[in-house]
Amino acid sequence: MDSARRPILFVSLPESGLLNPLLVLAGELSRQGVEDLWFATDEPRRDEVKLIAEQTPVEFASLGDVISELSAVTWDDDVYREVTQTSRFRAHRAVIKQSYKPALQAVKYKRLAEVVDEVKPALMVIDCVAGFAVDLAVARKIPFVLSVPFLPSNVLTSLNPFAKGYAPKGFPVPHSGLPRDMSLAQRVSNALFKYRTLAVFLNPAMSKVLSEDARIRKELEIPPPSPMTRIDKAELVLCNSVAELDYPLDLPDKMKLVGAMVPSLPEVDDDQELAPWLDAQESVVYMGFGTITRLTKQQVDALVEVAHRLDGKHQVLWKLPSEQQHLLPEKESLPGNLRIEKWVPSQLDVLAHPSVKVFFTHGGGNGFHEGVYFGKPLVVRPLWVDCFDQAVRGRDFGISLTLDRPQTIDVDDVVAKLSRVIEEPSFRENAERLGALQHAAGGREAAASLILGLPALADKGEK
Repeated sequence: MDSARRPILFVSLPESGLLNPLLVLAGELSRQGVEDLWFATDEPRRDEVKLIAEQTPVEFASLGDVISELSAVTWDDDVYREVTQTSRFRAHRAVIKQSYKPALQAVKYKRLAEVVDEVKPALMVIDCVAGFAVDLAVARKIPFVLSVPFLPSNVLTSLNPFAKGYAPKGFPVPHSGLPRDMSLAQRVSNALFKYRTLAVFLNPAMSKVLSEDARIRKELEIPPPSPMTRIDKAELVLCNSVAELDYPLDLPDKMKLVGAMVPSLPEVDDDQELAPWLDAQESVVYMGFGTITRLTKQQVDALVEVAHRLDGKHQVLWKLPSEQQHLLPEKESLPGNLRIEKWVPSQLDVLAHPSVKVFFTHGGGNGFHEGVYFGKPLVVRPLWVDCFDQAVRGRDFGISLTLDRPQTIDVDDVVAKLSRVIEEPSFRENAERLGALQHAAGGREAAASLILGLPALADKGEK
C-alpha cells in the first residue's frame, strides 16, 4: 500500500436507521474531496452507496447477502411479535436472543476481514450495533469511530448491574422506557431490568451460545467482550443527538454530540408530484413508521379512521410500504384528505416542509431526532427497544405525546393527541428550540471535521 494512503472504511448493518447516518457522513467527506473512501455493508445496499459520491469516489465493499436472522427487516412474523410485545423486558430479552448469533456474526466478521485485508484502512467508522466490526477493529488494532444514531445514554448505560457504565446510579435502563423521575415501583422495575438481563446470560439455555461465542473468539483471535468495549476502545464516539434531548449524565470526552445527520436539502430537487402537493396544503399530518413496522389490518383500519376524523382540518400524508397496502379498505371508502405513498422521495424534505405540522412516528432514533431537527412536534407510537426511551424523553421535554395503547391504536387517543400537539403552541416552540440546538451542533460537517482531525489520518509522508 502507498505509504501516503489513508483509507477510511465505513461499516454498517443494512438497517436504514443505522446505515443512513453513515451514508450522509461518507457523502460529506466525498463532497469535501477526501480520497480513499470505502463503505462496507450488505449487498442489497450497493446502489445506495453508489449514489453518495460527490467529489471523490466511495467504493462499495460487499459483506454478502443479508442474513435474515440478523436483520430486523427480515425476521419472521413470530419473532417480530416477540420483539414488539408490550412487556418491555420480554421484548428486550427477545431481541438479545434473536441478535446474539455468534456463528452468523462470524460469517460477517470473516467477510469484513477480507475487505480489511484489501483496503488496509487507517480508520474505520462503525455503526454501534455492528459488533462484528468493532471486534475486528479491536482485534486488528485499527483505530475506529463509533456512530450512535440514538440518545447518548443508549450506549453509555450498562445493562449489567455489576459492570462499568457511564450513567449515574438509578439512571433509566435503555429499552425500559422509564422516565428520569420514577415512582418507587418504577425504581424497583429499573433495577430489576439489569438483573433480569444478567439472568438471561446465566440461564442454562444460553450456555451453549456463550460457549460457541468463546470458541469462535479463540479461533479468530478476538479479545473477550466487555460491556463498554465499543466505547472504551473507540477513538471517537459520534452521537446524532444533543444533551438537551437526554436526561442529564456526564459524557466521556471522546463522545461528541453533533445532532441529526442530515444531508444538504432538498434531497430531491425535481419532485414534480409530492412537493407541489405539500405546497398547496395548509396543515399536513405526516405518518411514517419506519422500515421495520408491520401493521395489522385492525391497525390500518384505525389509521384510516384517524384520517376520516381529521378531514376538514388537516391533510394526512401516510408513507405505507407497498407490501402492507393490501390491508387498506376499498379506495372508494378512503377519506379525501388522505394521501398514501409507498415511498416518499425524501422523508427529510417532507419534514422540512412548512405545511407539515406534526410527525406521527414509531419513535426510532433517526426519525425522533430528524423530526425535532426540523422543529416538528411528534406523536409517538413506540415500536420496540429504543423507541420507548425516545418517547418518554419527548414527552418529558414537551415535544411529543405517546399513544396510550400503541399495539391496538385507539382512534380517539390518536386524534386527541395529534390535535393537541398541533393546537398547543408549546409543543412546536419546544421542538423548534431543540431543533435549533441540533442545527448548532453542526451535524455532518462537524462530524466530518472531527474525523479528519484524528491522529489516525495524520499525514504519513510523501510517496
